[in-house]
Amino acid sequence: MRRVEIVAHRGASHDAPENTMPAVLLGWEQGADLVEIDVYLSKDREVVLLHDKTTKRTTGVDRPVAEQTWAELSTQDAGAWKSPKYAGTKIPRLAEALASIPQGKRMLVEVKCGPEIVPYLKEEFAKSGQPPEAIVVICFQAAVCQAVREQIPEHRVYYLADIKKPKSGDKTPPTAEELVQTARRLGVHGVDLSATTDIDRKFVETIRQAGLEMHVWTVDDPELARAMCEAGVDSITTNRPAFLRAELAKPAAK
Repeated sequence: MRRVEIVAHRGASHDAPENTMPAVLLGWEQGADLVEIDVYLSKDREVVLLHDKTTKRTTGVDRPVAEQTWAELSTQDAGAWKSPKYAGTKIPRLAEALASIPQGKRMLVEVKCGPEIVPYLKEEFAKSGQPPEAIVVICFQAAVCQAVREQIPEHRVYYLADIKKPKSGDKTPPTAEELVQTARRLGVHGVDLSATTDIDRKFVETIRQAGLEMHVWTVDDPELARAMCEAGVDSITTNRPAFLRAELAKPAAK
């Protein structure tokens, strides 16, 4: 079985508060090949690490990120919600996260806002001194993927998509062929999909034959992770990088 890369989701977010420097550093410490982070643009155009539209869930301040300045964001406690051990942990800026990338490792930067952030990403990527191959942009939004391809063509881009079957309604998830069409239209280098048992070897081969990379998220269950490895994916995103790597190293049950 080919070696599948392990991506730390929002850092090692099972053990440390997501999208903070303790989580990012713990991701590297736990042996992740890549660390994934989420970014938003603040009111004064600082690129900050945050998953949600507001800071309510992680800091208790119920205001949109886009309406807060860096001075306001930088004083908030982004760690206490997870554990008293992390009380006082701050929201980091992108520059701090990029500076942590060890040689030979990579960071996935997921854009959670719109294409207005792309010129600022370009500036931060250049200032970081990291080689272009060390920073990959991922996004669900077609407009963001296209903007990155146009404005920062030296960086790889993956199109994010949720392909799990909805519990209700008649909406069907995109097929591998449809995902290939979308990826080609956007000019991206790969797709990053919600892990599901519908992803099998044939599905992955369809993506690969189009010259695209094939990644999946977010898997903490060893059984599903093994199925993704058997299917031949390039990487698996997980909240528990050390745990999942150890589980995948065990002999498969017969």
